[in-house]
Amino acid sequence: MQFVSTRNPDKKVSFSKAVLDCIPTDGGLYIPAYEENLSSWILYMNEKTSFTSIAGSLTSALIKEEFSPIISEAIATNAFSFSPVLKALDERLYNLELFHGPTGSYKDFGISYLASCLEHICIMNETESIVIASTTGETGASIAYAFKNKKHLKAILLYQKDSMRGLPAETFFWNGGNIYPIEVNGSIDDCNELVSQIYSDRSLVENYGLTLANTSNIGRLLPQTFFYTFAFTRLKNRVCGDIFYALSSSNYDNLIAGLYSWKFSLPVNGFITDCTSSLRLDPENMCNLINAKIPLLERSKTNPAIYSHLERLEALFATSPAVMKGLVFPAEIFDKEQKDAALKLFRNYNITVSPQTAAAYAATVKRNQMIDEDGGVVVLVSRDHPALFAENIKQLCGKSPVIPANILAVLEKNKAEKTIEPLKENIVSILKEIKS
Repeated sequence: MQFVSTRNPDKKVSFSKAVLDCIPTDGGLYIPAYEENLSSWILYMNEKTSFTSIAGSLTSALIKEEFSPIISEAIATNAFSFSPVLKALDERLYNLELFHGPTGSYKDFGISYLASCLEHICIMNETESIVIASTTGETGASIAYAFKNKKHLKAILLYQKDSMRGLPAETFFWNGGNIYPIEVNGSIDDCNELVSQIYSDRSLVENYGLTLANTSNIGRLLPQTFFYTFAFTRLKNRVCGDIFYALSSSNYDNLIAGLYSWKFSLPVNGFITDCTSSLRLDPENMCNLINAKIPLLERSKTNPAIYSHLERLEALFATSPAVMKGLVFPAEIFDKEQKDAALKLFRNYNITVSPQTAAAYAATVKRNQMIDEDGGVVVLVSRDHPALFAENIKQLCGKSPVIPANILAVLEKNKAEKTIEPLKENIVSILKEIKS
């Protein structure tokens, strides 16, 4: 498979190129250059096929020009010692839990896969890769776990004052690891600005092999397509009706991944989500994507620190707007409806969910008539472990979720060993230090 920029569909690049140098020079985002028919691969899998095997097989099918089946399987095996879990809540509602990775966030899947891909690409190219990321939460811990023991990868993690947490000390650079966590004497906005300044300097990107670990990088977004194949393999022998996935709009990453799965021939009847300022309802209650008024070539370049998938969503809608209207089903969700949905899940199914998952379920409730008409089942996509939102859940449901040991570790504060002023030259000095 090859990839093109959202702003230049004529210039194709390899998967390795899109992962290593993940933001095109034209300022867009990489997207698949064409559709792939993976139906023969997907239909061959069943509920006994492990998530690791699904990931390896689909990697081999999608990136066959660059990765052999053996390499594809190795990438998946090294990435995933954990798996999603699909649970039946009733005959019509399933819960796809994506929080069984080391930090309790769905991000673990994408970051672990990206790290494994990067390591293999760097070994083949005899090079190294460095990630710089600003973070206040579990993303930094997820990078630390995924990069642990990788010989060709390093990461610089930027934290605003007093927000560093969840990092295993053995991964630190000064303890022989490959993670360099830094407290920035400023806000998260200062951290984001540092990331933007560094990645806007092409000489630094090229000289130090800089790439990103957020979902701007197609190598982190692609594995999120595997979630839907995994769920389908568990459902196909149980369900006769249509399959809908209910998910939080968030920054559109899981929605984009689901739509890519559909483009790869995954059987799916629709994606239910909550409305945003851009993803709205038209007068006929159908999906309406409000395109940005600024033409693509006149827009600012993608911000490497503050990313949005809206441009990827626009690219999908531009290709087939009528089809998208029949595939994406938003619903306007208000705060009370979101809270009521969380409480309903707790009372009816004895489960607690994150606020984002509650919004997805609220959208399902509003779209229930459409689902019933099609005799469908809904897969609720649960992104993050409810323990990460324990206080909110306790206030709403009157009961705190059980906090497992790995989440307790993620919530534990780290003492900052290094503190810097928010100046570009300070990051450049660290790059020189860890590159030497």
